Amino acid sequence: MTTGEGVAPPQRLTPAEIRTLFLFESLDDEQVTWLAEQGRVEQRSEGELVYAEGDSAECFFVLLDGTVRLCRTVHGDQVEISRTSQRGVYGGATQAYLGDDRQYRNSMWALTDSEFFVLPAEQFAHAVRSWFPMAMHLLEGMFIGMRDTQTVVGERERLLALGSLSAGLTHELNNPASAAVRATAGLRERIAGMRHKLATIADARLDGRQLHSLVRLQEEAVERVGKAPTLTAMETSDAEDELTDWLDDQGVTDGWDLASILVNGGLDVDWLDRVRATVSPQDLEPVVRWLTYGVETELLLREIDDAATRISTLVGAAKQYSQLDRAPYQVVDVHELLGATLVMLKGKFPAGVRVVKEFDRSLPSIPAYAAELNQVWSNLIDNALGAMGGEGTLTVRTGRLDDQLFVEIADTGPGIPETIRARIFEPFFTTKPVGEGTGLGLDISYRIVVNKHHGDIRVTSVPGDTVFRVLLPISPAALAAG
Repeated sequence: MTTGEGVAPPQRLTPAEIRTLFLFESLDDEQVTWLAEQGRVEQRSEGELVYAEGDSAECFFVLLDGTVRLCRTVHGDQVEISRTSQRGVYGGATQAYLGDDRQYRNSMWALTDSEFFVLPAEQFAHAVRSWFPMAMHLLEGMFIGMRDTQTVVGERERLLALGSLSAGLTHELNNPASAAVRATAGLRERIAGMRHKLATIADARLDGRQLHSLVRLQEEAVERVGKAPTLTAMETSDAEDELTDWLDDQGVTDGWDLASILVNGGLDVDWLDRVRATVSPQDLEPVVRWLTYGVETELLLREIDDAATRISTLVGAAKQYSQLDRAPYQVVDVHELLGATLVMLKGKFPAGVRVVKEFDRSLPSIPAYAAELNQVWSNLIDNALGAMGGEGTLTVRTGRLDDQLFVEIADTGPGIPETIRARIFEPFFTTKPVGEGTGLGLDISYRIVVNKHHGDIRVTSVPGDTVFRVLLPISPAALAAG
């Protein structure tokens, strides 16, 4: 290395001084001499940052004198993971020999005036690869193996989640589809009955005025079906009894069967009195049955329409959830994403779980990777349901905090013990029995929120109230910066 005029040459350690560091004490003379030539001594003042988490890992640091602390950023806060004054401890570019994306995995601060032996990352990587080839292979296998395992298990986790969602969606689609099939079969029978009764009415040779009156009564009945009030069980029973008595008094057979249909259509005795005033007594029963068929046909048509609407809603929710027809990156309304996720997971909700939605509809749309956020909501909701064991309240809440919006998934389960709370976002960490969880759901969620959206995910937990809070930047610049 050459130095400019007036610039002091770097301070170096002698080979003998290098050998006093436990990391290098077993190296041969040639190796410690090489380290003495390649490395340099640097000082840091009390309170000074030695290197910062996330920055490019340029150097490998060995402490010679002083006290340092290592910190990691956890949910937006700097957490101290160690503090030491032991001579020879090291940090910085400790994984440079792997040749991966080199970033400092933590931050180091000098708590006192400190001195370090500093080795450039490239030289450190060269030394490990050249001097310890067997160890290099073992370390490389371990790190790459863990990364590949995480990738495979992560894909398996997503497939299992997709399978679970598909089963739930199939169940949800089956209900309205079956209802539509039943209603269609019933409609076919009622239309056949209407044709038969129409022939009977024609035999009565009603005049034009009577026919027009009956058509108006039929149109009124169809209109009433759409406006029929929702009655309690007691009100329904009383109304049916009243209509049954009226039909029995007029000699209409099986009046109780017609009465339930007419009550469902919102019709009453006054309407039947108007029908009676339109036709002769001997024609009353076929006319009432013809009009009742019309009411039931409208009820069945509305049932088919409702079933088709529910199917369409579920398909729309599935498209919204999967984002198959959308660009990966887009401006989205988080409430639409949350709504689609809740619809997709509805089949997994036990009967004893109550869902509460507290949405701040004034929140703006945000730039996001929508399909991946849906995966985050799914993981958090699924964990909350599992924690409650089939009974409790699931609360989905949104709001704003400064220049971020938040989504909270809260449950009333037993809570997360403080002893494991710090580990829940670690890969492969799970509290579920063997075979029931991979331990990657929260790790995947953390990486989607923090790494991809530059947001944060936090948890607070006491028995009866566990809250996962996802913070996402509102500004497009915040996401584009990554």
